[in-house]
Amino acid sequence: MKLQEFQAKRVLSLYGLTCPEGRVAITADEAQAMAAEIGAERLIVKAQILAGDRASAGGVRAAGSPAEVGAIARELLGKPLVTPQTGPEGQVVHRVLVEAAIGVARELYLTMAVDGATGTLLLIGSAAGGSAIEQRHRSGAATLETLRFNTRGETLGGDVAGFCARIGLEGQVARDGAETIRRLHQAMIGLDARLIEINPLVVDAAGALTVVDAKIEIDDNALFRHPELAQLRDDDEVDEIELEAQRHQLNFMQMDGDIGLVVNGAGLGLATVDMIFDAGGRPANFMDIRTTAKSLDIAHGVGLVLDNPRAKVLLVNVYGGGMQACDTIIEGLAIAVRRKGRALPTILRLGGKNEDLARLRLDSFKLPIVELADMAQAVERAVAIAHGGM
Repeated sequence: MKLQEFQAKRVLSLYGLTCPEGRVAITADEAQAMAAEIGAERLIVKAQILAGDRASAGGVRAAGSPAEVGAIARELLGKPLVTPQTGPEGQVVHRVLVEAAIGVARELYLTMAVDGATGTLLLIGSAAGGSAIEQRHRSGAATLETLRFNTRGETLGGDVAGFCARIGLEGQVARDGAETIRRLHQAMIGLDARLIEINPLVVDAAGALTVVDAKIEIDDNALFRHPELAQLRDDDEVDEIELEAQRHQLNFMQMDGDIGLVVNGAGLGLATVDMIFDAGGRPANFMDIRTTAKSLDIAHGVGLVLDNPRAKVLLVNVYGGGMQACDTIIEGLAIAVRRKGRALPTILRLGGKNEDLARLRLDSFKLPIVELADMAQAVERAVAIAHGGM
């Protein structure tokens, strides 16, 4: 789950990180009144959407008076903002953040993220923060420094002082930078975050550090531990189909291909998508059936695939284990076919817990299924059917 910028800053302030004084408005009149309350000589108006590169699209603008803040808000609110990260349709701006402008001596980049390959927290920083950091890094204009930590507890180890020196911090600013990293680490652990990105982290003329922009992504699987964070989800910014799928214990994303996928497990799902592309096909969706999903939840997910008119074939790649058994998934498949009245040619690769019981249930359901034991063979057959063969 992604937090809006204003939400991320409020959360980070609870961990002792300094953020500019700001207010959130949903109308131009509110924005103007809030600017007057802040009372700063220079103000910033920022469109609140879940996408980066807002400044390049006119979504972050400076203002010199409350009246100018109101005029900018009037231009932004209720209209789509198109950035390189939104796609051509853009995202509609429902809120603006009005903040006091911060005097900038230097802009730093600071991010902490979960590295799924190693199970560690990866700290990434640069002395050259600000917009287009990824592109500048690829071109060699910005150097990224890294440092790894474990995810156990709130103790921060590693050469933090050395890291601060490598991103150009000295003296008291370096000590404040180390404290900022410690608090960032605490926030990652305390929030069950997958990513916290601060860009830029500004050093002002007095040497103080301020979080000028922030992004936080929370692990959806940990939201049951954070009901206060779950309430922050912005349903307006989430695809309706994906949101409904999440309520049914599914991670689901529509894609532009013609091979419908039913897969349990994110890793297996990603591997299946990669294999389809390698075989010359295109998936119609990504699906990850969570271990907490019941047969009716699975039926909802299969129904989403069957509702897609582009889908020509269904590839079911299942490994039963732990809380998720093969027969539960097959039962969900059968329920969905009965509900939708549509059955696609189905290629099945099945293994693990209750696989023999699942096969017995398949016989009783009379579904048009071809089972293959090898994952690669199953993918190749699905691609062949999508291309018009058998």
